[in-house]
Amino acid sequence: MKRFLSIILIALFCAADLAAQNFAVAPALRRHVEALCDDELDGRKAGSDGERLAARYLYDALAEAGVLMLTDSLGQDFTITGDGGEIRSQNILGIVEGSDPELRDEYVVVGARYDHMGTNTLTVNGEPVVQVFPGADCNASGVAALIEVARMVATYRGLFRRSVIFVGFGAGEQGMAGAWYFANRAFTQMDKVGAMVDLNCLGRGGDGHPFSYFSRLAQRDLDYILDKTQEQPVVTIPERMAGATPSSDYLAFYERKIPVFLFSSGSAREHRTLRDTPRLIDYAALEARCNYLYHFLLVLCAQDEITTDTASPNQASKRPERVYAASDCDVRPQFFHSNEKHFLTSWVYKYLKYPRAAIERNIQGQVLVSFIVEKDGSVTNVAVEHGVDELLDDEAVRVVEVSPKWIPGQIKGMKVRTRIVIPVEFRLK
Repeated sequence: MKRFLSIILIALFCAADLAAQNFAVAPALRRHVEALCDDELDGRKAGSDGERLAARYLYDALAEAGVLMLTDSLGQDFTITGDGGEIRSQNILGIVEGSDPELRDEYVVVGARYDHMGTNTLTVNGEPVVQVFPGADCNASGVAALIEVARMVATYRGLFRRSVIFVGFGAGEQGMAGAWYFANRAFTQMDKVGAMVDLNCLGRGGDGHPFSYFSRLAQRDLDYILDKTQEQPVVTIPERMAGATPSSDYLAFYERKIPVFLFSSGSAREHRTLRDTPRLIDYAALEARCNYLYHFLLVLCAQDEITTDTASPNQASKRPERVYAASDCDVRPQFFHSNEKHFLTSWVYKYLKYPRAAIERNIQGQVLVSFIVEKDGSVTNVAVEHGVDELLDDEAVRVVEVSPKWIPGQIKGMKVRTRIVIPVEFRLK
């Protein structure tokens, strides 16, 4: 019996270990993008046969990935009235049920719009020429990511406490109609939706298209989720979205005071042009982003409670800047042009005073101290991560707090706030 239990435990640990690895999905992402940009789909215009073909492709791909589909292949249909009359579209949705009996009836919605602009007909030498707008990055890349992240979640469904609903929104180009319909008409348990994750234009790489996030979640809660995700084996870290935040499908959820997260690699001049083709997608970067999103969802679904506190736009502009781990920096913070070890030997141990009361009581050990090196080099937020005794803890904090300025860390040539943790040893001879 003991041997049998040991085998079960080993299997569980192996499953957890595999779930922590990065998934090699770049070839699958390429297949999805190319399929959605095929000329047969005629640019996936809302209400067209091409959009319905894209919906069917998404349905089949999610079902094959192990997602329990909540619609048939025709989708959750709806009708909207536009300038050209009525448009009939559909949402495609499925679910990976959570493993926690107390939380599986709460949902995290992951969505991406799958329609695009359709076609344009020109007359050349008296003959009609049909131009197809492929929409590879905008937003076949987001749909491809949706499918492969769904596959990852379904593969390790036992690790997800909450249920995750994956939605392909139709008629996104028509005022985000699919997302509005889902949030306001179709899904009857919106009070059980804890968060919404929007995937929009994720496929471009390079310095001009950084992996970015946007959220109105209260900063303390957002930082906690981002930091916990960063502790996972991820190979890319998103940065806060700069400039004007694009309108996207998250808005229908934000208006209902649901915490939202938008992930994107930003706009590109090729968007909504004939040049937005599959060859422009950086599939290696898109794969890394999918792996991050998997771990982000793992952390999000593990929270005992997902706060509904949000910050107003004015509050958001006053938030403190993100704090990075030293390992994330291209150039780590430096103490007099050297590393943390030099800081310990040349400053901490030089000015550390072993408290007499601690000596008399034979107290010794290692105190872990964290602090932030600000963009101006100053040291702030000194705290004890793991203490030994109040006497030693206070002395370690005192020495670090009076540190001279450091050379701040840098990412892509920009100074950043950086968190450092050091061990301060107290040893009696």
